[in-house]
Amino acid sequence: MGKFWWGFIIGLILIPICGAIFLFGGFAPVAVNATPFPFERFIAGVALHAGISRSAPKRELSSFNTADMVAGAQAYRRHCGGCHGLPSMKRMGPEPKMYPPPPQLLTPDGYVTDDPVGVTFWKIKNGIRMTGMPSFEKVLTEQQMWQTAAMLASADKLPPEATQTLNQPLFPPPPPPANGKQTPPSGAVPKEHHPARHR
Repeated sequence: MGKFWWGFIIGLILIPICGAIFLFGGFAPVAVNATPFPFERFIAGVALHAGISRSAPKRELSSFNTADMVAGAQAYRRHCGGCHGLPSMKRMGPEPKMYPPPPQLLTPDGYVTDDPVGVTFWKIKNGIRMTGMPSFEKVLTEQQMWQTAAMLASADKLPPEATQTLNQPLFPPPPPPANGKQTPPSGAVPKEHHPARHR
């Protein structure tokens, strides 16, 4: 019995010492592409789920109509699509890496349609620490945040009006010049005055 208690006491002392060496000795992974340290995802996931479940407001998804879905799609397109993806957005080459990577919320793998709409609202309003997810409390109105959350909660069965809004290009091409002629780039020398043609 005495050996058990000695082992228990040594374990209580040894574990914090090893943890301190791991953290303060520079062994903890801090780069985006580093392998997560043991139990990192589990601990972060449990804390996040418990904290949001306790604080998220309640509201029924059925209380939102088509106009709300369209308004949510407009807010998402403007403020969220750059990170979380849009149907019209084509990836050109490799993307900068983030940890954890932002979920692509309009794809089946990234849908949050199983989450209560209040949970998604909470994430939009408050952001999530150490993930790159910012708080939009000072950017969007409360109504806009609810509308965006409702649109994402219905991402797999959106009305056509909301889908059409999401399918619009994030950066539409500039309108053609009024006279139908191409405007030369700023600083360009007109062809008739080019130095190579002065004789």
